[in-house]
Amino acid sequence: MTAGPAASADRSLLAADLRERVQTVLTRFLSEQSAVLETIGTDLEPVTDALREFLLDGGKRLRPTFAYWGYRGAGGQDGDSILRAAASLELLHACALIHDDVMDGSDTRRGHPAVHRRFAVLHDKQAWEGSSDTFGESAAILLGDLCLVWAEQMLTTSGLPETALVRARGVYDEMRVELMSGQYLDLLEQARGGHDMARALRVARYKSAKYTIERPLHVGAALAGDDPEVRTVYSDYGLPLGEAFQLRDDVLGVFGDPEVTGKPAGDDLREGKRTALIAMALDHADPAQAAVVREHLGDPELERGGVEALRTVISDTGALDKVEALIEQRTQQALGALDVAARRGTIAAEAAEVLQDLAVAATTRRV
Repeated sequence: MTAGPAASADRSLLAADLRERVQTVLTRFLSEQSAVLETIGTDLEPVTDALREFLLDGGKRLRPTFAYWGYRGAGGQDGDSILRAAASLELLHACALIHDDVMDGSDTRRGHPAVHRRFAVLHDKQAWEGSSDTFGESAAILLGDLCLVWAEQMLTTSGLPETALVRARGVYDEMRVELMSGQYLDLLEQARGGHDMARALRVARYKSAKYTIERPLHVGAALAGDDPEVRTVYSDYGLPLGEAFQLRDDVLGVFGDPEVTGKPAGDDLREGKRTALIAMALDHADPAQAAVVREHLGDPELERGGVEALRTVISDTGALDKVEALIEQRTQQALGALDVAARRGTIAAEAAEVLQDLAVAATTRRV
């Protein structure tokens, strides 16, 4: 399944247009919900402002994109209803990110203060009573919950037929359960302080891989008709690609450019994330290298020197190269499954071509 430069350029424009359309739908929905919150009281203005900034300033729109092309690949046609349904997944993603930042104690997200930090600052500026940190964390939990409610509301009011929404309900519920379970497993691994590769990959699968690619594709397929053969193709493509996506995220969490990631360099190291990258490094570390990891990993005050020491261990143990090889292996597995489906005509040709581009973009972080 190959295409010339002109076709690839056309699909790039198509992807950019879809992101813009999703942005427009989200903006409209937030305006609708802001009007509802205004009827409750002006005290909710900071909530509206925070969520508008969080949702509309940045974000790759990967989950809506995969849901949309999952729908098109299964025979669905373009329209406002599927855009609104697909865009609802961005609200689910916002819920996960806001809660994740609270659990990790992250200071920033997408180059801005994390939501809980924003509300802690509000508490300080107003000289309110009690702990500003507790207020900020509590507010962020509630805002994440609100995004979770709005995600379902946006889906169910998308305008798609009720029969389609009923088909998608089971997948949507599975996706939410898997996401919350993955978040807990991530929390658990940090508390255990282990470095088991199988457990690290399980966290990657359930915390990110499934709800980023496989399940959005399944939601789209269900909304279009839920052909079992199409769903199988989407799993064969989406699950390895989702794992490659999360492994790339793990690499960026250690070696990424803050200008690109929107988070300080080495933030995953400060948070003590027990990723596949760390598991691989500890599996191959000598005693001195292991001591460096034990000293610095999870130190919230970790400075640049500590970050560089950990990066050196990860590189010198071969962990970085091994994880890069895993990313390539899983990406090729996904592309192979997609190629077979395209040749058999299991999914629509245009969708197969776009999904091919998305596989490369998602694992090299160009979207």
